[in-house]
Amino acid sequence: MKAVSALAAVRHLLDTGAVRRGDTLLDSSSGIYAYALALACHRYGMRCHIVGSTTVDRTLRTQLAVLGATLEQMEPCSDLKLDQKRRVERVHEILAEHPEYHWMRQYHDDVHYLGYRAIADRIREAVGGAGGGAAGLTLVGGVGSGASTGALARYLRGADDPARPPADVELVGVQPYGSLTFGAEHVPDPEIIIAGIGSSIPFGNVSHELYDTLHWISFDAALAGSVDLLRRHAVFAGLSTGAGYLAARHERERAPERTVLFIAADTGHRYVDTVYARHREAKALTDLAPREVEDQRQLALPWSRMHWNRAPAPAGPLRPGRR
Repeated sequence: MKAVSALAAVRHLLDTGAVRRGDTLLDSSSGIYAYALALACHRYGMRCHIVGSTTVDRTLRTQLAVLGATLEQMEPCSDLKLDQKRRVERVHEILAEHPEYHWMRQYHDDVHYLGYRAIADRIREAVGGAGGGAAGLTLVGGVGSGASTGALARYLRGADDPARPPADVELVGVQPYGSLTFGAEHVPDPEIIIAGIGSSIPFGNVSHELYDTLHWISFDAALAGSVDLLRRHAVFAGLSTGAGYLAARHERERAPERTVLFIAADTGHRYVDTVYARHREAKALTDLAPREVEDQRQLALPWSRMHWNRAPAPAGPLRPGRR
């Protein structure tokens, strides 16, 4: 998913003259976007500089090196909130030293929405129209930077084509506890914040008013989802996918007449030791169900669900302005 986004973003920047071949593209990443941006830079003859999370593993470090990307990885840190803050601070230091670098701003620049138009077209073709048939389509995915779920919802609902009739597309976002994006920063997860689907800083690419429903899912519940997905369907995917799978199963049970589609953003390779090696700890999915809440004060582990109803961002720190 990130590769689709990065390729389209870099191509757009080249086409509009914002960057030129040979320029250095800079960004912060917990892993997947780093690889995607390195691939895009490799294709279009750009240099790539990544400020990486402590979660970037040996396999990804090797891939980035082979692709010619430069990686600055944060020192080991048990607090992923602090890790994210430190990465952003380092990006600003690099820009002060190298103002000629182009900061991709994957969290704040909606140029990263562009690549998902083609994915939306494929979904529309596969499900028989954006609305998934007469009963409608429910799209489920980790929120993260906001680009994948937000862009797909906009394109599937026809926001880019006024001539297309509005489609019945509900958007369900998945968040980890501890993420401030939808107001859960006050509920820590005793394990870890699931990398890539939450945030400890405001993200400008998250359009809160696109989301109908939110699920907050703990590490333990997402682990159960990932393990069940492999056992039941032979799909080896990451922790965010396990969380999305769990939420999608629940939404399907609530409205079996609707088509439910969820985003599986990455493979499970970097979760072998932290998730799959612990498969004996995984709870049966029949033992898990979300706590239905009316506001964020009622959130509780391991799983909570709330109707968001396309409301604006929660009160709190202002989101950075978009470009």
